[in-house]
Amino acid sequence: MLLAAATSDIPAQTTSAPPTREPQVTFRTGVEVVTVHVAVRDRRGRVVRNLRQSEFEVLDAGMPREIRDFYAGEAPISLAVLLDISGSMAVGRNIDRARHGVQVAMGLLRAGEDEAALYTFDSRLREVVAFTMDLDLISRVSLEGRPWGLTSLFDAIAATAQTVAARANRHRALLVITDGIDTGSRVSAPEVSGLASSIDVPVYLLTVVTPVDHDAGERALRADGASAEVATLADLARWTGGDLRMASVPAHTVVAVQDLLAELRYQYLITFEPGARPGWHPLEIRTRNSNLTVHARSGYFAGPARSRD
Repeated sequence: MLLAAATSDIPAQTTSAPPTREPQVTFRTGVEVVTVHVAVRDRRGRVVRNLRQSEFEVLDAGMPREIRDFYAGEAPISLAVLLDISGSMAVGRNIDRARHGVQVAMGLLRAGEDEAALYTFDSRLREVVAFTMDLDLISRVSLEGRPWGLTSLFDAIAATAQTVAARANRHRALLVITDGIDTGSRVSAPEVSGLASSIDVPVYLLTVVTPVDHDAGERALRADGASAEVATLADLARWTGGDLRMASVPAHTVVAVQDLLAELRYQYLITFEPGARPGWHPLEIRTRNSNLTVHARSGYFAGPARSRD
């Protein structure tokens, strides 16, 4: 249902990134102001801080927009972890790598400041621990048992993202830990593009793979037989303003999660008035320094409200 509502009238997207929203201002249809959360990195992949408003440009369907409000800084994080426990995760001890990823994420969040929730999915989505500031509670959860079932990865991401978007913290995200093989929901690139446009928080992917598969890079995220018309998980992450990391050994996991949380912790908040033309507006946020890379949501809807039910 989410995919059907999100994909009509939306072209497949070929550029990276989209952002999130403030509690008071949403990225939903018919908004009076568009709010974008932006992360910036330099050529070495380091998070760039302390940029000024004058250093950013907003292009709405190719047309420049005046920035109405601007904020830069750190803020508490609301992080939902979505753990894949499907049958494919039993291969090569990937489920152990995924469980380690949960532990690392909880250890890197700030006690008494950040909050987190834990979900699992195979053929259906389960809330294991609701949002809490007791990060040790999630770390103590027993995730024993053998993985089973089909993976409905895209469906699980869409449902969990709605919960994260409702949280009050300024910086919110969904961390998906998976082997990246989706067998329960086969969707096309336009459908994934539409799904990304309906998600109001960045989706970060930690894909766990065996050491022998690590060199495959993003190709490891495409199921056997998938054509170029099927968008990858990396596409979904970037179109929501998130990013992708891969891990095959514990050291990779620590570095990857540290890097993703550093990007989420420090962000820029940009607001501008939406365009008058109803429908989908492709969005590009960029800096005047061409050596910097911007992660931001790829577009928004303007005009009469569109139902997602």
